[in-house]
Amino acid sequence: QVQLMESGGGSVPAGGSLTLSCAASGHTYSSICIAWFRQAPGKEREGVAAIDSDGSTSYAESVKGRFTISKDNAKNTLYLQMNSLNPEDTAMYYCAADQVYWVLVPRYNYWGQGTQVTVSS
Repeated sequence: QVQLMESGGGSVPAGGSLTLSCAASGHTYSSICIAWFRQAPGKEREGVAAIDSDGSTSYAESVKGRFTISKDNAKNTLYLQMNSLNPEDTAMYYCAADQVYWVLVPRYNYWGQGTQVTVSS
Protein backbone atom coordinates (compact mmCIF):
# COMPACT_ATOMS: atom_id res chain seq x y z
CA GLN A 1 0.00 0.00 0.00
CA VAL A 2 1.27 3.45 -0.96
CA GLN A 3 0.04 6.67 0.65
CA LEU A 4 0.57 9.91 -1.25
CA MET A 5 0.16 13.47 -0.03
CA GLU A 6 0.46 16.52 -2.28
CA SER A 7 1.36 20.03 -1.17
CA GLY A 8 2.48 23.32 -2.67
CA GLY A 9 -0.63 24.41 -4.53
CA GLY A 10 -1.88 27.97 -4.42
CA SER A 11 -2.90 31.03 -6.39
CA VAL A 12 -0.46 32.81 -8.68
CA PRO A 13 -0.73 35.39 -11.47
CA ALA A 14 -0.12 34.39 -15.06
CA GLY A 15 3.57 34.00 -15.73
CA GLY A 16 4.26 32.91 -12.18
CA SER A 17 5.77 29.71 -10.83
CA LEU A 18 4.87 27.04 -8.30
CA THR A 19 6.50 23.86 -7.10
CA LEU A 20 4.28 20.98 -6.09
CA SER A 21 5.48 18.18 -3.82
CA CYS A 22 4.18 14.69 -3.26
CA ALA A 23 5.38 12.77 -0.24
CA ALA A 24 5.05 8.99 -0.25
CA SER A 25 4.89 6.42 2.49
CA GLY A 26 4.57 2.68 2.29
CA HIS A 27 6.93 2.32 -0.67
CA THR A 28 10.09 3.89 -1.96
CA TYR A 29 10.14 6.09 -5.03
CA SER A 30 13.24 4.36 -6.26
CA SER A 31 11.24 1.28 -7.24
CA ILE A 32 7.87 2.62 -8.39
CA CYS A 33 6.59 4.76 -11.23
CA ILE A 34 4.99 8.08 -10.41
CA ALA A 35 3.18 10.84 -12.24
CA TRP A 36 1.33 14.12 -11.97
CA PHE A 37 -2.20 14.53 -13.30
CA ARG A 38 -4.58 17.45 -13.24
CA GLN A 39 -8.30 17.90 -13.53
CA ALA A 40 -10.14 21.14 -14.17
CA PRO A 41 -13.87 21.50 -13.45
CA GLY A 42 -15.92 19.84 -16.16
CA LYS A 43 -12.88 18.28 -17.81
CA GLU A 44 -11.34 14.82 -17.78
CA ARG A 45 -8.26 14.07 -15.74
CA GLU A 46 -5.17 14.51 -17.89
CA GLY A 47 -1.61 13.41 -17.46
CA VAL A 48 0.89 16.19 -17.00
CA ALA A 49 4.24 14.52 -16.35
CA ALA A 50 5.49 11.10 -15.38
CA ILE A 51 8.75 9.55 -14.25
CA ASP A 52 9.67 5.90 -14.46
CA SER A 53 11.60 4.01 -11.78
CA ASP A 54 14.76 4.40 -13.89
CA GLY A 55 14.32 8.18 -14.03
CA SER A 56 13.08 8.55 -17.59
CA THR A 57 10.39 11.21 -17.96
CA SER A 58 7.40 12.03 -20.13
CA TYR A 59 5.45 15.27 -20.47
CA ALA A 60 2.17 16.38 -21.95
CA GLU A 61 2.71 18.61 -24.99
CA SER A 62 0.91 21.46 -23.25
CA VAL A 63 3.51 21.66 -20.48
CA LYS A 64 6.74 20.75 -22.26
CA GLY A 65 9.40 23.35 -21.65
CA ARG A 66 7.46 24.84 -18.73
CA PHE A 67 7.08 21.99 -16.22
CA THR A 68 9.75 19.72 -14.79
CA ILE A 69 9.12 16.51 -12.89
CA SER A 70 11.75 15.20 -10.52
CA LYS A 71 12.07 12.99 -7.48
CA ASP A 72 14.27 12.76 -4.45
CA ASN A 73 14.55 9.08 -3.58
CA ALA A 74 16.22 9.84 -0.25
CA LYS A 75 13.28 12.00 0.82
CA ASN A 76 10.70 9.84 -0.96
CA THR A 77 9.29 13.00 -2.48
CA LEU A 78 8.14 13.81 -5.99
CA TYR A 79 8.22 17.35 -7.33
CA LEU A 80 6.62 19.29 -10.16
CA GLN A 81 8.29 22.59 -10.93
CA MET A 82 5.84 24.72 -12.90
CA ASN A 83 7.00 27.87 -14.67
CA SER A 84 5.30 30.34 -17.01
CA LEU A 85 1.91 29.37 -15.65
CA ASN A 86 -1.18 30.45 -17.53
CA PRO A 87 -4.90 30.35 -16.64
CA GLU A 88 -5.31 27.10 -18.62
CA ASP A 89 -3.10 25.43 -16.01
CA THR A 90 -5.74 26.02 -13.33
CA ALA A 91 -6.81 22.65 -11.96
CA MET A 92 -6.59 20.22 -9.09
CA TYR A 93 -3.24 18.49 -9.34
CA TYR A 94 -2.81 14.88 -8.23
CA CYS A 95 0.18 12.62 -7.88
CA ALA A 96 -0.20 8.95 -8.68
CA ALA A 97 1.98 5.88 -8.27
CA ASP A 98 2.14 2.25 -9.33
CA GLN A 99 4.57 -0.59 -9.97
CA VAL A 100 3.50 -0.35 -13.61
CA TYR A 101 4.58 2.65 -15.68
CA TRP A 102 1.34 3.92 -17.18
CA VAL A 103 3.10 7.06 -18.41
CA LEU A 104 0.33 9.69 -18.76
CA VAL A 105 -2.63 7.30 -18.71
CA PRO A 106 -4.64 7.60 -15.47
CA ARG A 107 -4.49 3.89 -14.60
CA TYR A 108 -2.15 4.25 -11.64
CA ASN A 109 -3.23 2.28 -8.60
CA TYR A 110 -2.45 4.85 -5.91
CA TRP A 111 -3.57 8.49 -5.81
CA GLY A 112 -3.19 11.45 -3.52
CA GLN A 113 -6.00 13.79 -2.49
CA GLY A 114 -4.87 16.61 -4.74
CA THR A 115 -3.70 20.19 -4.37
CA GLN A 116 -5.38 23.14 -6.07
CA VAL A 117 -3.51 25.39 -8.47
CA THR A 118 -5.21 28.59 -9.59
CA VAL A 119 -3.64 30.93 -12.15
CA SER A 120 -5.20 34.34 -12.62
CA SER A 121 -4.99 36.36 -15.81
